[in-house]
Amino acid sequence: MEFFDAAPAVRVDTAEYTRLLGFPRGHVLDGRALELADWARAWYADHGRPWVYARESDALEIDADAVNVDGVRFRSDRLRRTLDRAGAHSVVLVAVSAGPEIEQQAHRAWLEERPDEYFFLEMFGSAVVEHLTTMSGARLCSWADGEAMAVLPHYSPGYPEWDIADQEPLFGLLARGIRPGTLEVLESGMLRPKKSLLGVFGLTRHADRVSRLSELVPCDNCSFAGCQFRRTPYKRATFGRSSAERPAPAAPAPTYGLSTKALKRWAAERLSLTMNGDGQIHALFRYEGTTCSNMGRPLVFHYRVTLGPREDGYPIREQVCTPAPEDDGYRSMCEYLREGDHLMATIAQEQPLIGQPLDAVLSWRRPSIGPGCYCEPEARQHKWGLVLETIHYAISHIQHPGEL
Repeated sequence: MEFFDAAPAVRVDTAEYTRLLGFPRGHVLDGRALELADWARAWYADHGRPWVYARESDALEIDADAVNVDGVRFRSDRLRRTLDRAGAHSVVLVAVSAGPEIEQQAHRAWLEERPDEYFFLEMFGSAVVEHLTTMSGARLCSWADGEAMAVLPHYSPGYPEWDIADQEPLFGLLARGIRPGTLEVLESGMLRPKKSLLGVFGLTRHADRVSRLSELVPCDNCSFAGCQFRRTPYKRATFGRSSAERPAPAAPAPTYGLSTKALKRWAAERLSLTMNGDGQIHALFRYEGTTCSNMGRPLVFHYRVTLGPREDGYPIREQVCTPAPEDDGYRSMCEYLREGDHLMATIAQEQPLIGQPLDAVLSWRRPSIGPGCYCEPEARQHKWGLVLETIHYAISHIQHPGEL
């Protein structure tokens, strides 16, 4: 089983794109937001160059502490348990990419001081990757059904219990089918273009095991409408648990570096959370500070964070910090006066805990205080710490879905 699709059809669902933009479920875009969303979709239709490559492994071995794929050893407890419980006999390795064009265009929009266009392109790129992954799963389901097999949910390096450092060896197993220069793995484990994904889909001939173990059914988290191979309905995950479902005894209260009084106030006044159907959470935090020069001019930055579902430990999937659309106070920062938009591009690309569970912020060593500006890396790390701690505090105090 192997295929390369150099021009996959991209039909990003409007509801999924709206979710990634941070709007609540059921929201209908209008006005400026609708104009930007349509523009981003049309731009990508004209200029985007997505692609997908997949191949079945030649050999799979599952031992006590690792998974061996074609002789390459991956230490992921989550992947190993999933494959073992399903009786998987093989895996399909998949690489998808929205292409470099959308990332480059978003960067140009940022340099041209068009943050709205930047953001809508960034989120559409993420939506394309989700769509390509979903369509790859659907294509595999179609093939596997004819072979009396079932496909398991995909898993990727950087997800909980799988070190992102394994991106490089996984890419090595896929490189033979990927055109040279179209995808690379950076030293950090991140991919370039960043709107790309490497994943592993398990294959099993024991479809009965998948039916009994609901967490092994990919259909629960697959938004592909009208799939003829669907085994269970697409479930819109609920946030929190009823009192009867909560484990006992309760976990110890987290220890924050900031005062709970401040966290409570920021969670109420500066933070908004929305959740989509597959359990991902989108957070928007509004930070208000002052410059370190020009008599302390006020400035406002927006922090947008995407978290994976609770059962995965709320992994940090996306992080981006940009000036609020209505703010130009950042232009008075001393470093901006020296570096200009290069500083802003640096800030937008900083992702200090990307790929790690949200709990990682509780043990993250960072400056405990910082100025209100964004001139120095230490000041920016301090702000990311307070943003992520506020999100952690807010999520840990939500008890019912309606509170989100």
